[in-house]
Amino acid sequence: MGGHPDAVAGGAGHSRLIIVDRRKGYVMEASLQMPVGARSIEEFMGSVAVELAAAASTALAIVGDRLGLYRALAQAGALTSSELAARTGCAERYVREWLSNQAAGGWVLFDESSEKFSLPPTHAAVIAEEESPVFLGGSLQVVGAMFASLDLLCEAFRTGDGIGWAEHHADLHDGAARFFRTACAAYLPQWVEELDGVADRLRAGGRIADVGCGQGGGAIALAKAFPAARVVGLDSHGPSIEKARAAAAAAGVADRVAFIGSPASDLEVGEFDLVTMLDCLHDMGDPVGAASAARAALVADGALLLVEPAAGDRLVDNFNPTGRMYYASSTAFCTPCALAQDGGWALGNQAGESRLRDVLARAGLKRVEVVAQTPFQLVLGGRP
Repeated sequence: MGGHPDAVAGGAGHSRLIIVDRRKGYVMEASLQMPVGARSIEEFMGSVAVELAAAASTALAIVGDRLGLYRALAQAGALTSSELAARTGCAERYVREWLSNQAAGGWVLFDESSEKFSLPPTHAAVIAEEESPVFLGGSLQVVGAMFASLDLLCEAFRTGDGIGWAEHHADLHDGAARFFRTACAAYLPQWVEELDGVADRLRAGGRIADVGCGQGGGAIALAKAFPAARVVGLDSHGPSIEKARAAAAAAGVADRVAFIGSPASDLEVGEFDLVTMLDCLHDMGDPVGAASAARAALVADGALLLVEPAAGDRLVDNFNPTGRMYYASSTAFCTPCALAQDGGWALGNQAGESRLRDVLARAGLKRVEVVAQTPFQLVLGGRP
């Protein structure tokens, strides 16, 4: 039916919904009970339509990321659909339809006179340039993994059981690694500099432990920033450890970075000047136990650097696009991961500063300070 819904007021607490077919005229009318002050049906349906368009287009953005369509556009400047297809080894008819979707959403620009499409530099930094500190291609990959895990997630909702990190599609592991690798390279050394005295000790040859290291982005960034230091990364996910070792070799730092398939509890006591926990504490079934192990691993004047998703302490503080995004990933990945482990905790990735401080205090970290705050991260430093 080629119609559209139209809702009009029908008295206090009521709306009249009329569905119209442009060819046939009036089709159906219904009176619906509506709470006073509620959004109109038409307004809310419009909002849902926007969300559906974004969700459907995200699937196509993943295609563009995976097939190198964005990268080719960024490198070429402006291309027709035929030229982009030739550059990427794809079929023109598919590329043409993909470009139409991307132009409709404003991700790429279309010049009607030349029939060429282009990717502005500001857009390229976000979706095409892998080494850009604002690159979000990995986040697209994570969203794809979310849809791949829907059956697991629905079952977990019914049973209350957890879903282990390893049970998810590999796009989750790889996408998270891509997202955090560029952020770590850009910001992690700066955050360490904010910890009084720690950076100097690392420059003189200190030791670093990166707990929950994933595919090694943080550990490698630290090894590059502090070449005299020795770094060990720990993670219980075997495939990520293997990729971390390969990444360290490719980065030329394998001589000073070691990766071990172990949990935080395996840290050596009193051996490290710096312990980092980068976006992983909330994924742990026993975050107090993990933070306690990190504290015990520190030398007398060592420091814990904790990076967690930015969040306010109150639920309503997080009613914004960033909070919404994080609650979605927390529902699909972070909370199930914690529930799959022993410990009884499930912080969620929107724990907020107060709850994080409480965890660190329980772990015996007495001096806790905010080191940095970004739109996406809250960075805390803790001392014994």
